[in-house]
Amino acid sequence: MNAVATNGASPRASKLDRRLAIAIGVLCLIGIGVAGYLTYTHYAKIKVLCLSSGGCETVQASVYSKLAGIPVAVLGLAGYIALLFSLAIRGEIGRAAGFGIALTGFLFSMYLTYREAFSIHAYCQWCLSSAFLMTVLTILTAIRVLRTDPIGAAPKTIPRAERRRMERRQAARR
Repeated sequence: MNAVATNGASPRASKLDRRLAIAIGVLCLIGIGVAGYLTYTHYAKIKVLCLSSGGCETVQASVYSKLAGIPVAVLGLAGYIALLFSLAIRGEIGRAAGFGIALTGFLFSMYLTYREAFSIHAYCQWCLSSAFLMTVLTILTAIRVLRTDPIGAAPKTIPRAERRRMERRQAARR
């Protein structure tokens, strides 16, 4: 029985990190779907499917729908893809990059939601769903940064005699 995970983190921390990474990955895929749909409708010049009475079209046609000539949906798509790729980077750098990307997306989403409420006076459920996703992603990436042991942490070594005693006790319980 090995008391330390292969990456130097405790088995419990590794399991938590793995679960968080899976949840983050799933939410990124959903976000890619939302931002991808909005990007597609922008470039195909078709109406966005909207459950509210024209709020999506109003928001999509506003001056706030582009940043430096780039549609906000494209920026969101890039953000979700970058966050998904940050999961492939091991260690603290990957976790910190993921949190930085999610936090940037969250802050930008909050700015856009503010503009929907106080400048445009219309709401787009696609934009709000993306803001919700980015909020949850920011929370999950923050937990991932704060709750997992760093990969470079020195593993706790257990003397061979103690390890054998532990194995015998576990075998006797079975």
